[in-house]
Amino acid sequence: MKINSDVLRGKNALVTGVNGGLGLAIAQELAAQGCNIIVTSRHAAQLTQNAMELRKSQVRIEAIPCDLSDKQAVATLVTQAQQLFPQIDILINCAGIFPVGPVADATMDDFELCFAVNVRAPFQLSKALLPQMKAKSWGRIVNIGSSSAFNGFKDTAIYCASKHALLGFSRSLYQEVRPQGVRVISLNPGSIRTEMGKKVRGQIFETFLDPVEVAQYVIFAISFNAALVSEEIRLNRVVTQ
Repeated sequence: MKINSDVLRGKNALVTGVNGGLGLAIAQELAAQGCNIIVTSRHAAQLTQNAMELRKSQVRIEAIPCDLSDKQAVATLVTQAQQLFPQIDILINCAGIFPVGPVADATMDDFELCFAVNVRAPFQLSKALLPQMKAKSWGRIVNIGSSSAFNGFKDTAIYCASKHALLGFSRSLYQEVRPQGVRVISLNPGSIRTEMGKKVRGQIFETFLDPVEVAQYVIFAISFNAALVSEEIRLNRVVTQ
């Protein structure tokens, strides 16, 4: 089915985690559909380079470095974003961290950092941008979860717990805001061929999902504008090794 480009053309998006991998791929696909984009990452130098590449699509691209583990930094990000784009139509919560190790070796700092980035930041950004979306009766919030939202795996207890929490948040928010024309989509891919994916143990990296294909699925899902909505999506590999 062909993506309805007219739905997204001219819309303004905020995408987190645009250091590379899936976040960058999503930003590239949004730009190809004619969206103006604010990209953010805590890696300022790489973010600047990625923004320069995205500007080749001839849409407006703004880059705001931000450490999503810092509540005040996230609040500042929102203020700066709304000064640049008075209306944010699309929020892609893609940033995430993936701590690996047994619970016995984990610290409270490990736990709090993971939940700050993977759960609190999406909550904080969604809460801040929802009023504009509701007022316009149009909005898209995509929370990038994981297959770990539905399972538990050895040495990834904190990460799995954070993705379970993000899934619960997404499900509840979907029910809250759909009457106002805002669609919340929980997209949960299996392992992806990214730098984060290299930390996954016991699986063959070459069989992991292509971040470009996952990004294309995100665009496909948010382009529907009638009665159909992809409330919750799970993406997995054909190869299962």
